[in-house]
Amino acid sequence: MTKIVTALAGLLLCGCSAFAADQGAREAFRRIDTNGDRKLEFSEIQAARARMFDRLDVNHNGVLEPGEVRAAIEEIKSKRDVQAARFTGLQAEASRMDRNGDGKISRDEFTAAVPDRLLQADTDGDKALSITELRALRRQ
Repeated sequence: MTKIVTALAGLLLCGCSAFAADQGAREAFRRIDTNGDRKLEFSEIQAARARMFDRLDVNHNGVLEPGEVRAAIEEIKSKRDVQAARFTGLQAEASRMDRNGDGKISRDEFTAAVPDRLLQADTDGDKALSITELRALRRQ
């Protein structure tokens, strides 16, 4: 389960393709694909990000403070040595999420953000990632 959560965190936080490579990815895909259309719609990704925010907000104050962001990044890196290089973009992604520049990431800021890698992977522009698009992301 931890591997799935780690891979899911990579996908949702920075668009890392580790998600598509892990065992259990199909199960995680099905959990995110709430309407069962075999695509991850950006709205479904955002809903999954909202659930993830609730887990990452350790002190439950409604914002991710710099320490919570660093802790999440370090946890993901420590569990995915092979993919660690891809997670270096996570800190940059975190700064992009902080739209008001207050050094904290609110639930709304976190949920609204769709990682750049996922936006770019949406080659047909339908605001959803098909299995084919996710496989292409994995090969990048």
